[in-house]
Amino acid sequence: MLSIVFADSQRGIALAPWGLLAILAAADLLLSFTRRKQLNYSIPTEIFIGESQTLKLEIRWMPASLRAQLSWPEGLSGAAEINFTPQADGTGFAEIACRGVRRGVWAFEHIWLCWRSQLKLFEFVPRLEFDLEVRVVPNIRLVQSGEIATTVQSALYGVKENRAIGEGAEFHQLRDFVQGMDVKSIDWKRSAKRRSLVARELRAERNHHVILALDTGYLMREEICGLPKIDHAMTSALAVAWAAAIGGDQVGYYAYNLRPRSFVAPTQGRQAFARLRSWGAEQTYSEHETNHTLALTELNARTPKRSLIIVFTDFIDTTSAELLVENLAILSKRHLLIFVAIRDPEVGTLVETAPEDLDGVAVLVAANQAINERRLVLERLTRLGVTVLDATPETITGRLIATYLEIKAREMI
Repeated sequence: MLSIVFADSQRGIALAPWGLLAILAAADLLLSFTRRKQLNYSIPTEIFIGESQTLKLEIRWMPASLRAQLSWPEGLSGAAEINFTPQADGTGFAEIACRGVRRGVWAFEHIWLCWRSQLKLFEFVPRLEFDLEVRVVPNIRLVQSGEIATTVQSALYGVKENRAIGEGAEFHQLRDFVQGMDVKSIDWKRSAKRRSLVARELRAERNHHVILALDTGYLMREEICGLPKIDHAMTSALAVAWAAAIGGDQVGYYAYNLRPRSFVAPTQGRQAFARLRSWGAEQTYSEHETNHTLALTELNARTPKRSLIIVFTDFIDTTSAELLVENLAILSKRHLLIFVAIRDPEVGTLVETAPEDLDGVAVLVAANQAINERRLVLERLTRLGVTVLDATPETITGRLIATYLEIKAREMI
């Protein structure tokens, strides 16, 4: 009888901590009970690729130590964990840098909140609906800044106008002949009618055809400086298209990979740039190998008039570039070509860094071989009369626009 009573008392003592824990848990839940969380958010609907915009989050009835996590879509990147700052009115506020890394329309669906209860016994992880779409588009920051317009207008209509006058093939105006002018510029027939010497002024011809040929094959998906090569190429293509529109030329565009994808004939004016921007946003990231023979043969057939063709592409080694060089040689017989290749600055860094072990030696040898093979291909293209631009993403746009303006000034088209 005594053993039964003793056992019952021991059982009660053993269950006491559990009872106390249950009471504390119930009290913790009552103390931590809050209203349903309401999340407000705002962000620009468009982000230029390679740039960041601020995603602002505001949540009402913020508990202490509130954190959040976002499941970032493929085309956007940002902080994995978000910390909210409490405000005076009891709301929580957070700002996150949202960077565009892939073109396209990207959607957020959910956001996970996380906070601890008042007595730190529980951790709440609710999921809130987060219906938000962000469109990542080609970067036209240089166009919006007016830097390209200033450069082109000063080259064509500013202090460099005198260089364009007299070197072109397009009639500009008649003016009285004065001492110091070239005797060859005298228009003898009109001078005879006026009975005074009259000179013809010529200027650089405008209204040329400029074709932007963009390779969208799998080699252009390689990332350089955090972005695929195709997006660096797209940024440069948009910049030179805007420069050509301001310069009075007609701009067309062509995309290809395994086969020709789209071609738009050259059109004049800034409407061509607007269409090009929409076209660029629609270009996908292809996993196919590029067929340069089919693509460049098709381009040659579609452009009977002599044009300035700017080819944005890339290659791995001399063997893979053989067909590319052969077809560019055929295309260069009729057209003026600019070959744009975007160089990875990290490869140059590898060559300049002294190796510390055998693995480093192997990397150095491979980097040197890649650089030498790339140089051989570019030299072959130069001997064919192709203008070659091989530069890093930071400098390629400026060099391309400068090359375009020089070609116009020298009337090479």
